Amino acid sequence: MKKITVPKGKKIYFASDNHLGAPTMEESKPREKKFVAWLDEIKDDAAAIFLLGDLFDFWFEYKTVVPKGFTRTLGKLAELTDKGIPIYYFVGNHDLWMNGYFEEELNIPVFHKPQQFTFNSTTFFIGHGDGLGPFDKGYKRMKKVFTNPISKWLYRWLHPDWGVALAHYFSVKNKAISGDEDVKFLGEDKEWLVQYAKRKLETKHYDYFVFGHRHLPMRINLNEASTYVNLGDWINYYTYGVFDGEKLSLEKYKDNN
Repeated sequence: MKKITVPKGKKIYFASDNHLGAPTMEESKPREKKFVAWLDEIKDDAAAIFLLGDLFDFWFEYKTVVPKGFTRTLGKLAELTDKGIPIYYFVGNHDLWMNGYFEEELNIPVFHKPQQFTFNSTTFFIGHGDGLGPFDKGYKRMKKVFTNPISKWLYRWLHPDWGVALAHYFSVKNKAISGDEDVKFLGEDKEWLVQYAKRKLETKHYDYFVFGHRHLPMRINLNEASTYVNLGDWINYYTYGVFDGEKLSLEKYKDNN
């Protein structure tokens, strides 16, 4: 379990599901500028920043090529890590194909599976959330295909102009890559990430479970000592998580423009 000390006056921030590039690069640019403004605002008191996946609506790393665009976001992330602010990235179902670029260029560790962290004495279980729990079986099968080394090797043989365009089409139009679900609260007994968290609690205690993927800001008490939090998104809600060293809260970003 990774441990991070949160000094007095510092905070840990969480955000997820920006889907930059959707439905088009031009249409997502105002959302990107808002996200970059938020990163700029939190840099002075951030002990660490956790990005829980689907920052991009599509991301695939060829050996020497990455998707065009997102300059403002990538530049700001580089600025923050250069200042010594740790940033941790968890891949989502739209950016499964990360393979070294964030680590090498931005000094950002990338996780492909949920991780356990302790902030001061508070325990966290953190991940994007796709493919977890008792449901989502169709997506789980699809994810195995997309993450298969042979599938990725074959896809790299497509020219990037074709590969990125094809993936973007399916991602935005058909949702074949996204595993998209109705963005509505299903009820605690049917929210599969809630059920997943409760199952994890049967063998080990965590104070907080923090996920993205569902695009809905949610805070649900799993028992008297454990809480499930879904971060929402930066498409409709502009919500994010803040841990002040003692408790985790969900906040909504309000820009000054």
